Amino acid sequence: MAVQDQLDNLNRLKKQAEMGGGEAKIEAQHKRGKLTARERIELLFDKGTFNELGAFASHRCRDFGLEKQRNAGDAVVTGSGLVNGRLVFTYSQDFTVLGGSISEVVGQKVAQVIDMAIRAGAPLIAINDSGGARIQEGVASLSGVGDILLRNTIASGVIPQISIVVGPSAGGAVYAPALTDFIFAVKGISQMYITGPDVIKTVTGEDISHEALGGAEIHAKKSGVAHFLCENEKECFEQVRELMGFLPQSNREKPPRGKNKDNEERKTRDLRDIIPDNPKRAYDMKKVITEVADEKEFFEVHKNYAQNIIVGFVRMGGQPAGIVAQQPSHMAGVIDINASLKAARFIRFCDAFEIPLVSFVDVPGFMPGTDQEHSGIIKHGAKLIYAYAEATVPKITVITRKAYGGAYIVMSSKHLRGDVNYAWPASEVAVMGAEGAVNIVSRKAITESANPEETRQKLLEEYREHFANPYQAAQLGYIDDVIDPADTRSKIIKALRSLENKILVNPPKKHGNIPL
Repeated sequence: MAVQDQLDNLNRLKKQAEMGGGEAKIEAQHKRGKLTARERIELLFDKGTFNELGAFASHRCRDFGLEKQRNAGDAVVTGSGLVNGRLVFTYSQDFTVLGGSISEVVGQKVAQVIDMAIRAGAPLIAINDSGGARIQEGVASLSGVGDILLRNTIASGVIPQISIVVGPSAGGAVYAPALTDFIFAVKGISQMYITGPDVIKTVTGEDISHEALGGAEIHAKKSGVAHFLCENEKECFEQVRELMGFLPQSNREKPPRGKNKDNEERKTRDLRDIIPDNPKRAYDMKKVITEVADEKEFFEVHKNYAQNIIVGFVRMGGQPAGIVAQQPSHMAGVIDINASLKAARFIRFCDAFEIPLVSFVDVPGFMPGTDQEHSGIIKHGAKLIYAYAEATVPKITVITRKAYGGAYIVMSSKHLRGDVNYAWPASEVAVMGAEGAVNIVSRKAITESANPEETRQKLLEEYREHFANPYQAAQLGYIDDVIDPADTRSKIIKALRSLENKILVNPPKKHGNIPL
């Protein structure tokens, strides 16, 4: 065969591979409001940088007529490219080929690309659109799923792993995105569940739709499985590219420092008036976060879940930092089970990838009640303690209004190796609020008084004067400085600079036993 004939044949085969399951399947994909595997890759990577791997690999199954349905590349497109000029590896499941099902070969292709990402020290972005293991292949397909799950686990804490769920992700295969660091879901097309509606109907008799069982909004708002909820695929991939800007390539590097056009000494004077005079009134902690961040930009994570605590990324003097903060405008910022899980997971991610932590504290305590106690708030709250205590990255804390009891300890206090701890002048650090403390400590004096209410008010004033301030904690060395709220931005940036070369190593061990 002449060289030109060989090239023509190669181009024909490549064109055929790029069509996936064929024009009819692609059209059906578009009618569902979904992009194809390759269209998604085009949205993710810088133009012209994607380099495909395993383009001609195909399944070997000859049962159930599958020998007549062999597609070059099988049901996944794998390779690498550049995102904002930085190397990233990916796999994109192709629903047009046998429903994106995972075969032995698909598993091998995905395993190869994760292995390469680990060796290269580059992030992995998984694009999920699959019905799960390929039933026709039996245990061979389960082998493929197992290969992926193993690599996700090995890669955890070594390279950032991001999952984009833009279709079904079902059965054992759904644990692949669950093992990654962040999950993006798109309204109307993302579905995640272990057992689908048909199985649930057979086993329990319950009727439920795919969307109500495992849709994007369910997982973003109720289960907390999804970290980001997007309106459409275009917005989703834009957000993924933005997130990548805060993350290092691997645990071998520090996060990328961005260009900072914002004055590092900029006064945050609006923060002087953000705390209401009435301690029972709420305010929006996000205003505090955006006010101190470079160019007032905050990239929030898990926005729709456990809204009593806020997590996300900012830049401070160009340096990426992870934010953990109470949200007084939602459940008064109390720490409950969901808030503990949300914050602990985020803290451990930041610690794994050398991203400094900045905590804004206004916490009344842990959520009381039988529901929380019986659901295990003791073990779940301990996860948050463990995450903060274990973290060796720079940790800066700002107490804005109050920090009571065990919740004060948990929120990156000196007692959990907080590096620099600030407080605003009107803040309180105490075992509990004034009213609760006086009612317990001075119960006898109040009840035996000739005028109980007058005595109670007098004792409240005395308690507030002595304890409802940050100065006792500062005298004991638990607060490094009481600062003008207008200086919050510059103080945090200076603290981060001073800790830039911090070295702290935990005792040698195989791993700790976090209370799971």
